[in-house]
Amino acid sequence: MGGLDLRMRQVGCRHGRVDAVRDVDLDVAAGEHVALTGTNGSGKSTLLRALLGLHRAVDGEIGVGGRQARTAAEWAWRRRACAWIPQKPAAGRFPLLAGELLASSGAVADALDAAGKLGVGQLADRPLHTLSGGQLQRMHLARAVGCVAAGAGLLLADEPTAALDFAGQEEAADLLLSLPVTLVVVTHDRALADRCERVLEMAAGRLREAV
Repeated sequence: MGGLDLRMRQVGCRHGRVDAVRDVDLDVAAGEHVALTGTNGSGKSTLLRALLGLHRAVDGEIGVGGRQARTAAEWAWRRRACAWIPQKPAAGRFPLLAGELLASSGAVADALDAAGKLGVGQLADRPLHTLSGGQLQRMHLARAVGCVAAGAGLLLADEPTAALDFAGQEEAADLLLSLPVTLVVVTHDRALADRCERVLEMAAGRLREAV
């Protein structure tokens, strides 16, 4: 199994004066599958966004593949190294086509092939804002496959099955867990969490082993 390791030490994140994430220590081995569970507002999504540099008020250290990200060049490397499936995929402020989203993965042929297998390949010429929630989620799953094909070694997925029916959830889980990467997935989908090697729980911004 391929993938990049992830190391967090004393990571904290703030929303204004509010501590959203507190003193998180986390080690994820290369190729490991880890699920993050917890109630809404517990800090799960904020933690993933901090890893990608999408949340700026961050303390502590985050390393991916043994590398910190402090300079613009280091952040550019991290964003190539990490495939990202957002919780609420944006359709864009202009008519971005689904095929353009797939092409942004860096490996458009692989992303298009994945879109076909997920049943949305025929929608590549459609503007994203015309897709249903489930179709848009499948497009982002296909884009993640392209990112992995282009060299990403860590896949961060935030509620990747939320907009899908039961059959679609199983299909998405099969795809996510088949990729040769390290996976950290935020999910309320118990079936997906149970298929991961570890399940962690966030509560009030703190991380602990699920019981």
